[in-house]
Amino acid sequence: MRKAVVIGAAGQIGRPVVDALARDGWAVTAVSRGGGRDAGWDEGVRTARLDRADDDALAALVGDGCELLVDVVAYDAGHARQLTSLADRIGSAVVISSVSVYEDGAGRGFDTQGEPDGFPVYPVPVPETQPTVAPGEATYSTRKAALEAEPPAAGESFPVTVLRAGAVHGPYSPLPRELYFVKRNLDGRKRRVLAYRGESRFHPSSTRTIAELVRLAAARPGSRVLNACDAKAPTAAEIGAAVDAVMGGETRTVCLDGPPEGSVGRTPWSVPLPVVFDMSAARREPGYRPVPYADSLPETVEWLAAGVRGRDWREAFPLLARVYPDLFDYAAEDAWHAA
Repeated sequence: MRKAVVIGAAGQIGRPVVDALARDGWAVTAVSRGGGRDAGWDEGVRTARLDRADDDALAALVGDGCELLVDVVAYDAGHARQLTSLADRIGSAVVISSVSVYEDGAGRGFDTQGEPDGFPVYPVPVPETQPTVAPGEATYSTRKAALEAEPPAAGESFPVTVLRAGAVHGPYSPLPRELYFVKRNLDGRKRRVLAYRGESRFHPSSTRTIAELVRLAAARPGSRVLNACDAKAPTAAEIGAAVDAVMGGETRTVCLDGPPEGSVGRTPWSVPLPVVFDMSAARREPGYRPVPYADSLPETVEWLAAGVRGRDWREAFPLLARVYPDLFDYAAEDAWHAA
C-alpha cells in the first residue's frame, strides 16, 4: 500500500484528512503531539506521537520513506526546511498554508486590517497569482509566506502542493465562527444585527473541502499553490440563514448600513469589502468539485451545540473568546433595539 504520514492529525483539518486518505487506500500514519485517535478513522490507521520541534524524531518517523507527507501544522521557514531535508525520502508533500499571505498590491493585507485605511482592496475573486506579503518572522501571515517560499527551492524532484485555506470551519475548530449564529439560536434570540447590510463575505473553507483537495493532490502530485476554499463565499446573512435552516429556526435579521456600532452588528465575518478567492485552478488541475457551504454545515452545528450545552462558551472555546470577547453582548444589542 502507498504510505502517507499526516502531521497534525488530531486537529480540525488533520482528522478529515486522515479519513479521506484512508478511504482512498493509503496506509496512513496519523501523527500528533498526543498521538490520539479519532473514533471515525479506519482501524488500519496507525498513530504516533511527535514533538514537531524535534528534527531527529521527524526523520525517524519518516524512516526509509513514504509516498506522501501531509503537513497540516507547518508554520514557518524552519518547518519548511524540515520537510526539504527529507525530500529524498518523500514522494510528494501537501502543506497547509493560509489566504492571509495575500496583499492587495498597495501593501495592505490581513496584518493591516485594524489600521486606518488598512483594509485590503482585493480583486474579486483573488487568484493564486495575487501578490503576497514578504516572508518574515513578524506575523502569522509573514511566517506562512516564509513557509511557502522554502519548498520550491527543493526543485521539481520534490513535488509540493501548497493549499491556502480561508476561514476554516468544521468540528474540532478552536475558532468556530459559526457559534455566533448557533448560540443565538440556542439562547432563543429572535433578532440579530449584522453590519454592512449583512453583505460581508469572508470566504470559508470546510475541513472536508481541504481534505478532498489533499486527497486529489496526493493522487496527482505536482508543485503548485492552490486556494482551498468552499464552492462560493456566502454573505454573513446567508450563513445565518443556513444555520437557521439546519437548526430548524427562523431569526429576524436587522442590518446596519455601515460598520458595527461597538459590539452591535459585529460578527466573525464583518468585513467592509469582499474577501473572496478564486477556486478555478483547484477545479482545473487536481479536478476538485466543490461542496456547497450548507452541505458541510450540519456536522459543525451539531458539534457546536454539544460543545456549549450546559457550559460557558468562553470555557468551551477560549481562543474564540480571546479573539471576539464581546461576541454575545446581548445587553448591548437589546439597548440598541430599544433605542
